[in-house]
Amino acid sequence: MSDAELPGPTEWGDGNGVGPWDGPLPDDPRLDPELLREGDSRNVVDAYRYWSREAIIADIDRRRHGLHVAIENFGNDANIGAVVRTANAFAVHTVHIVGRRRWNRRGAMVTDRYQRLCHHDTTAELLAFAARAGLTVVAVDNVPGATRLEHAALPRDCLLIFGQEGPGITADAKDGAASTVSIAQFGSTRSINAAVAAGIAMHTWVVQHADLSLAW
Repeated sequence: MSDAELPGPTEWGDGNGVGPWDGPLPDDPRLDPELLREGDSRNVVDAYRYWSREAIIADIDRRRHGLHVAIENFGNDANIGAVVRTANAFAVHTVHIVGRRRWNRRGAMVTDRYQRLCHHDTTAELLAFAARAGLTVVAVDNVPGATRLEHAALPRDCLLIFGQEGPGITADAKDGAASTVSIAQFGSTRSINAAVAAGIAMHTWVVQHADLSLAW
């Protein structure tokens, strides 16, 4: 079968996982005995089928990127789950949630079990963490004076910070960021969904810094 004929990500199985292991159980410490016996219906790529949660996290940890992302959650933003899911897909180092600890995890599609998460009570606390960790803070918001994301060179050791849906980033985030970038838009809407914006910005970092040969 040629590369052009190989199945793509949306064609891997029927989306319902795999059944019990067929044949003698393999002797692999990464595999979960219960999943081997009962089957694996989790939302994981095929390469991680039957692996224990701990083994999956350990493998991702070996390949996590230097990128951190943060979202200000002062209004219990429903986009956080989608941001976590996308961050997991891109092997982001850590997702930082500022403000309210409670957030709707449904959008994460259980990926929060494999993604590093960190809570900060305030934006000032987040910025202090970034300074200690040697991360350059880049705010993402469509505001006057922002640099086009499409033209920006994002730092490798970077913290992308996103505001909640509607108000955007806080003044503290804008003042504490080394730069602010915006996503080019061409239609009538004033802004795009915060989770979509986060995905675009994370992918821009991936294009600039990730080793694409390591992607699934």
